[in-house]
Amino acid sequence: MKLDRLLSIPSTECVLAGPADAEFTTGFTSDLLSDVMGNASEGAVLMTIQAHKNTIAVATLVGIPAILVCTSRPVPEDMESAAQQEGVAIYRTALHQYEASVALHALLAEGGEA
Repeated sequence: MKLDRLLSIPSTECVLAGPADAEFTTGFTSDLLSDVMGNASEGAVLMTIQAHKNTIAVATLVGIPAILVCTSRPVPEDMESAAQQEGVAIYRTALHQYEASVALHALLAEGGEA
């Protein structure tokens, strides 16, 4: 599914678009970056409140094409710069992680994936 479909999640905005051909296949929710490294799948959207450049490093390591920053956390410039350099998209939502996870699951189910 194309990353821009994330904009159909309520209260979501694009902070930094990813590559035009980037897609996601699943989601992963965690605020513990070591958990993301050990358990997230390549192609997942990471839903987290961890808004800093280390989150981008972990996303790059795992093969995560986009991060959905929850609870309207501000995205610092160094995170945005690192994401641009690595080709990782950043979206932000007012939803908390549980709500964002449910919305992403529904989006994937609607697209024929779950």
